[in-house]
Amino acid sequence: MKYLLVEDNVDLADAIAARIKFDGHTVDHAARIDEAVAFVQTNEYDLILLDIMLPDGDGRSFLRQHRATANTTPVIVLTARSQVSDRISLLDLGADDYLTKPFDHAELQARCRAVLRRNAGAAHSTLRLGDVEFDSVGGVLKVGGAVITLRNRELRLLELLMTARGQVFSKQKLVDRLFSYDDDVSENAIEVYIARLRKHLEGSAVQITTLRGLGYRLDHDR
Repeated sequence: MKYLLVEDNVDLADAIAARIKFDGHTVDHAARIDEAVAFVQTNEYDLILLDIMLPDGDGRSFLRQHRATANTTPVIVLTARSQVSDRISLLDLGADDYLTKPFDHAELQARCRAVLRRNAGAAHSTLRLGDVEFDSVGGVLKVGGAVITLRNRELRLLELLMTARGQVFSKQKLVDRLFSYDDDVSENAIEVYIARLRKHLEGSAVQITTLRGLGYRLDHDR
């Protein structure tokens, strides 16, 4: 999954980003509203973590603009305001959840997982297609009952393909979703990860189909 973190406190931003990366996700960091706007205009994100008090204004203005453009990317607000009226106003503006500072990083991770599941229309973190079972939180892939350990990039690539099965992803789009803005990576890396996943899925009801000139799609035999 790809996150956008909008937070001007450098120490807190570094701590949150480290946790996100430890879980195998990708994160871009913006310290200002104008930077956040530029990121969402040029990238696609699975989740936005939004601070309210920012150097160039109130994060609520970003949230309002974000929803006004019909962008459905879920947003978790990080706020020091604990009054009920403040929390209600944030939810009414379009926030999917909020967390009051200071917070426990484990709780933030859990709330991120919950919001992502809701956005994907799933009640839990385990995805099943035929004889393939994938736990995106535990990072466990089972093919025909056999447990397969995935590396972080493989894990997140499979998660992306399984949650949007039937959708075609170009190499460039996969690069954009799996790597941060600062990563220096070529499309050849995607070919490597696709090849590894295909090897893991050999003999199963699930396959990754190449559509020449278009990209990749995950299919499965019903």
